[in-house]
Amino acid sequence: MVSAISLAPLPLPQWQRPEPTTADLSWADIAVIDFSSFDNPGGKERLAEELRHAVHTTGFFSVTGTGFTDEEVRRQYSIGQGFFDLPLEEKNKPELRCDFGQGNYFGYRAAHEKKIMGTEVLDNVESVNIAKFIPELAYEPRHDFFNRFLAEVEGFSRRSLELASKIFTLFALILELPPDYFSSKHEYTSKSEDHLRYMIYRPRPVSQDALVENLWSRAHTDFGSLTLLWSQNVAGLQIKTKEGDWKYVPPVDGGIICNVGDAMQFWSAGYLKSTTHRVIRPPADQDHIHRLGIFYFVRPGNDTDIAPAPSPLLRRLGLIKEELNDQELKQKVTGLQYVRERVKNYHDHTDYENRKGKTFKVGDLEIEDEAA
Repeated sequence: MVSAISLAPLPLPQWQRPEPTTADLSWADIAVIDFSSFDNPGGKERLAEELRHAVHTTGFFSVTGTGFTDEEVRRQYSIGQGFFDLPLEEKNKPELRCDFGQGNYFGYRAAHEKKIMGTEVLDNVESVNIAKFIPELAYEPRHDFFNRFLAEVEGFSRRSLELASKIFTLFALILELPPDYFSSKHEYTSKSEDHLRYMIYRPRPVSQDALVENLWSRAHTDFGSLTLLWSQNVAGLQIKTKEGDWKYVPPVDGGIICNVGDAMQFWSAGYLKSTTHRVIRPPADQDHIHRLGIFYFVRPGNDTDIAPAPSPLLRRLGLIKEELNDQELKQKVTGLQYVRERVKNYHDHTDYENRKGKTFKVGDLEIEDEAA
């Protein structure tokens, strides 16, 4: 653990938002939900109806009107850029690395350490994951670079979960549950695998990308409850449609791209979709850019049961039974158990191999583990 020393913030080179691509791409039809009316009378109910179709079909949507200013977001991108510009030996200290053998995703993950799909091509993703700023998680690794920006980073982390809690309220309304049903399972003060992530994709030569079908991140679903991705202009993120086609997720000015994770799919007995997505080599006018991203990954509380919720809607649809028998009640899987096993399975190896057609299972919870 690195001690949180109070230091004055340092000036940083300002991150410049890349220009949008001019390529003619096949864009997905992603709903854009304006959250500025959330606290208005009847606002939550109207937003829940707007969101219902998106989370039941694509599992991806964008939100605007969130209260995050462009200046704040660009500042976070500048902080992430500043970290990744450090020499590798400063970032890659053993005590600061993700411990994938334990399924722990807090800390630093270096690029160019793992092979892709059985080839000699190396993974080009570099990331750093920062745990929630609570005493119970103070032992988790955090590079001392971030101590210079502690108030900004912690504030951004806390506000991210506040926004996620609003989205969870809408999920609860969609499933006809008490409004705090999901938000109460994701409190900032509770231990969980939540993390704020700064991530960068390092460009690869076109000849290497051709050997791995241009994949920069293999197809996967997200492991937790909800993912927030602050919109940026470098194309490459794609979702797999119900028809099996790959479509690009469009950037949204001032927006945050959101997607349902595995835990929410389990809680909703499949009604809310944890959609398969991937990142591929950007189009020719952007393929030289080091593709920087900022995420907040929301995970269930460590001790939270992720069995299907007692939703009246899910009962009417026949997705859950009225009561569970004794054998089914013994199959409890907690948020910590699921996420740690999923991270270990996905990352604790030296080759991101092709897993198309395979599934991942913990207890009775099973999900497609497509990786191509």
